[in-house]
Amino acid sequence: MRKKETDKLLETNKTPLKKYLGKYWHLYLMMLVPVIYFVIFKYAPMFGNILAFRRYRPGRSAWGTEWVGFLYFERFFKDPAFWSAFKNTLVLALLNLVINFPIPIIFAVLLNEINAVGYKKAIQTVSYMPRFVSTVVVIAIVGELLSPSSGIVNKFIKDVLGMEPIYFMNDPKYFRVIYILLDTWQFTGWTAIIYLAAITSIPQDMYEAAVIDGAGHFQQIWYVTIPSIMPTIMIMLIMNVGRLLSLGYEKVLLMYTPANSGVSDILDTLIYRTGLANQNYSYATAIGLFTGIIGVILVSSSNYLSKRLTGESIY
Repeated sequence: MRKKETDKLLETNKTPLKKYLGKYWHLYLMMLVPVIYFVIFKYAPMFGNILAFRRYRPGRSAWGTEWVGFLYFERFFKDPAFWSAFKNTLVLALLNLVINFPIPIIFAVLLNEINAVGYKKAIQTVSYMPRFVSTVVVIAIVGELLSPSSGIVNKFIKDVLGMEPIYFMNDPKYFRVIYILLDTWQFTGWTAIIYLAAITSIPQDMYEAAVIDGAGHFQQIWYVTIPSIMPTIMIMLIMNVGRLLSLGYEKVLLMYTPANSGVSDILDTLIYRTGLANQNYSYATAIGLFTGIIGVILVSSSNYLSKRLTGESIY
């Protein structure tokens, strides 16, 4: 008797789950695509980190031929090229974070203040279109604009200001400025979409209450808009801090020249040059694993501090 009651109870508990899966099965089916993508292209390659502790020889086992322990870690810790790339990465990443993190927030807030819908949509479209331009094309355009012989910028410097042309792409002191300005142009409008979505979800009652209390536009932004989108701001900040050492090698590699290598050689280009150009895969894997560990520490630390100071976190 008890067995029948237990079976009946189990069947009753399963019924809601079966109904739920039967109702939303298409959503779970759609979710399989990103899950498979992450498993194949994100999680499976993580097993390759074993090469940081094993010696890899081309033509032999993909998992290395022998254990070497922390040999490659000790090697790059003593390598001046690594510390130079580490310093360049840190300086460029911090400058980029300090300058380009608040700009999309300010842009989204200002865009939200525009009442003309058509004008607002036009600005939004123009601002996020650069995100879809290939990095190769962007660097090619910038190279032409800044060319010392035919670039429009140097023509202005020479013809109007009467100065000698400047080799912007070769001069180390202009590398970081160009990189950060390109990031501003490419990603401000795209990132602002996230903040704009958060702003539009703020209840209008809060603004009406602020107006009744005598708050002006700036006070509404400072006391209503910014606090309301603070969870989004903190999540984006944590994610940006986590990617601090992963600037991406494409743009830097395209802007890289022997003349500016003192400031343009970052960890990503060092890994690219060591692993693919010099075929020292185990050494490059060790540097990449170290960078990943630092990224995890940065995410965890920023998440902890954010939770303690503002109450907002990603986990």
